[in-house]
Formats: sequence, structure tokens, C-alpha cells
Amino acid sequence: MPKGISLEPITTDMEKAVFHLFPALCKGCGLCREKCPTGTIVWSDTLGVYGTPAVEPKDIESCIACMICEQVCPDCAIRIDRKKKEKKGAN
Repeated sequence: MPKGISLEPITTDMEKAVFHLFPALCKGCGLCREKCPTGTIVWSDTLGVYGTPAVEPKDIESCIACMICEQVCPDCAIRIDRKKKEKKGAN
């Protein structure tokens, strides 16, 4: 790994999932944006591996944790960790 490049993710805690973006892997192709059914993913001020804009979630509510973005990313720059549903009425 070249000096100054970190594989640390930018993590966003959302309602239904935790969104991890690895800017050192993101080339800014926008496939995740195109395939997101809720329009959650937007361009970021953070730059990706080639100096192009990376992506980020626009808010914490709109993600439905479908994981399509993770599946279509050709560089594995996105990881989605779904949150477990809390059971209502359990004693």
C-alpha cells in the first residue's frame, strides 16, 4: 500500500444498517448511485482512489439496507452491515 493511503472506512450509522465506504478503493464510477432504489447514495466531498468524488449516504433514514450498492460495486468499496430487528412485545 502506498504511503499516505489508508484502508480505513468512513462509517455512517444508519437506521437499518451501518454503511462503510472505503475511499481508497472507490473510483467514483457511480454504479451504486444508479442502482440504489431509494436514491440514498450521493456524491461526497471525499475523494476516492483516483481523485474523483467518492459516495456517501445522504441521510440516515432513506437506506433500506437492500445491499444492492455493496453487490454492484466493482471494487468492493462499500460494505453494509444490517442491524438486527428488535422484537416488539417480547418480555
